[in-house]
Amino acid sequence: MQGISFAQQVSIDLGERSYPILIGSGLLDDPAVYEGAKPGTQALIVTNTVVAPLYAERLAGVLARRHSAVRTLALPDGEQFKTWETLNLVFDALLSSSADRKTTLYALGGGVVGDMTGFAAACYMRGVPFVQVPTTLLAQVDSSVGGKTAVNHPLGKNMIGAFYQPQRVVCDLDVLKTLPPRELSAGLAEVIKYGPIADMGLLDWLETNMEALRACEISALAHAVKRSCQIKADVVGADERESGLRAILNFGHTFGHAIEAGMGYGAWLHGEGVGAGMVMAAELSRELGLVDAAFVQRLKALIHRAGLPTRGAILDENDNAGRYLQLMRVDKKAESGEIRFVVIDGPGRAAVRGAPDALVRAVIDRCCAA
Repeated sequence: MQGISFAQQVSIDLGERSYPILIGSGLLDDPAVYEGAKPGTQALIVTNTVVAPLYAERLAGVLARRHSAVRTLALPDGEQFKTWETLNLVFDALLSSSADRKTTLYALGGGVVGDMTGFAAACYMRGVPFVQVPTTLLAQVDSSVGGKTAVNHPLGKNMIGAFYQPQRVVCDLDVLKTLPPRELSAGLAEVIKYGPIADMGLLDWLETNMEALRACEISALAHAVKRSCQIKADVVGADERESGLRAILNFGHTFGHAIEAGMGYGAWLHGEGVGAGMVMAAELSRELGLVDAAFVQRLKALIHRAGLPTRGAILDENDNAGRYLQLMRVDKKAESGEIRFVVIDGPGRAAVRGAPDALVRAVIDRCCAA
């Protein structure tokens, strides 16, 4: 790939639906990285009002060499807009331009843009190709990889969606330099989670390199993104549709999604909910006798160093734990109303288990206390 100053590749092995994740500096403007995606008569760049002024014109200029017509749609920014109403804006843009099955969608943005663009691609004419161009750390290490697409419902996050794989994922590390510190920290939550569930060596590395990551040093970001994508690629390749193993990638998410929904989408960033949720899940693991207090404290200290909350939110002043339990019963891992938690079954290993409500209540009360 001439013109790329730094590039690495991770492959998602799904047979005929396999695709590469390209990771490097200077990728956004290089036409070579888009050559593997299916060419088409039209392209629609789906982005948001924050990212569009920064990168949409640049991407459109590159794609104009590949597509006869390139349009851009800027959606409102924020988790609170991850809705059916916003999704319909994508369909409106496609239909008004007479987009056909050869039209390619390009998701230029963070997890919200990627999830909605992928869901629109899965639905439009029962499936059109799309490419992920993630612009946040969270999207580069997690949400753009693996084909999960969805919109939110007031009663549950990501409960309406489809598994639909992109043609490729283009992770330009340079775009992370424009992220606000809060957004960068939110992405670090999804990097941190891979250590306790799969690779304690990564946890060691993060403890040594956290300041470099928060300073957006390219070499540190490259390692974090690549290793995160490798772990996720292995899990997705073994369990694409989350029938078993893939559920471990939701470490911290059961508690975290409850915080997001209970506080109102957008009040807490997704990664902030995951950060506090990982502390709660680690505490539950300790209560179940799976890890010791030293492990919980080590993880909590790293989450704090990443700039993330380590205490859960108060969702209900009268019965906070009850409100968490109510929201968690509509989690995707719940079975017949029983909440299933991703717990740490010893450092570097994860499992999905149930737990008595009384025990969960005790953990929530302790982790949400001032």
